[in-house]
Amino acid sequence: MADNSGFSDAEREAMKQRAAELRASKGLKGAAKREREAQACADAIADLTGSDHDIAQLLDDIVTEVAPQLDPKTYYGFPAYARDGKVVVFYQPTTKFGTRYGTVAFDDTAKLDDGAMWATSFAVLGPTDAVAARLRELVTRAVA
Repeated sequence: MADNSGFSDAEREAMKQRAAELRASKGLKGAAKREREAQACADAIADLTGSDHDIAQLLDDIVTEVAPQLDPKTYYGFPAYARDGKVVVFYQPTTKFGTRYGTVAFDDTAKLDDGAMWATSFAVLGPTDAVAARLRELVTRAVA
């Protein structure tokens, strides 16, 4: 349900989560900030259930394996991975906005450029071997 601001309840909640993420990291620097953000990401994954949890855990495993230079954090409450504080890739679970599929999305810092047009968001129904292989390839390209 939206109010007169045009935002749904879920969207307003996501904005509140983002503000809380920023407040939680305020004043932290270096290793302390990275540790706090990594714990928030782990907690966000642990709070997910079903295929959302499985896909988020798969993405976490892949990022850890092929892009350890990315720092885990949360982004509007989503499990996310950043380089120099800028989000590269994140998982938006189905439960967040009541969608029929979760998405793995890449921000503009990801190096997925392919001509004049390319995909930056991918619907994921479940963690299969094919999904794992495609995510591994995308994350590898994103941080190249």
